[in-house]
Amino acid sequence: MSLHDRCFAFEEDFVADLRCLPMAVRRKLDLAGVKLRLSHWHSFTTEERAKLLAWPDHPGAISDLRLWLQRRTATLADGPARGIEPAAGLDWQQGDDIPERLQAACAQLGASLESSQWQSLDELQRFALVKLSHPGHEHRNLPRALREFGL
Repeated sequence: MSLHDRCFAFEEDFVADLRCLPMAVRRKLDLAGVKLRLSHWHSFTTEERAKLLAWPDHPGAISDLRLWLQRRTATLADGPARGIEPAAGLDWQQGDDIPERLQAACAQLGASLESSQWQSLDELQRFALVKLSHPGHEHRNLPRALREFGL
């Protein structure tokens, strides 16, 4: 199953019109080392948003994505998209150990996650769970994601 353009059921509230960034796009931005503001996203046309969702995620394509976003956002009112360290070796890219932050978020929900379950997830699913478990996040979609992933 493709990771680069897949949207999850827990994202269905906003994926139809792409008013928010789907996890697949957020993952590609992290891989590219680009911090895109929601205001940047909203300045894109619907076609551009769909193009970003469909954008492949192999290394050459990710490099092209970074360049495209730098050019596209260069003249926007909020300024260009900010560069960040490209994702490399992060917890969601590792299939071995469940991140402590995710374990803590699951515990707050009365859920648990086993190592074998974590290892059975693909990288996009791991990315989504880690992002949904960030401190300060209301974790509204975390239970929905856990159910969707069979956890």
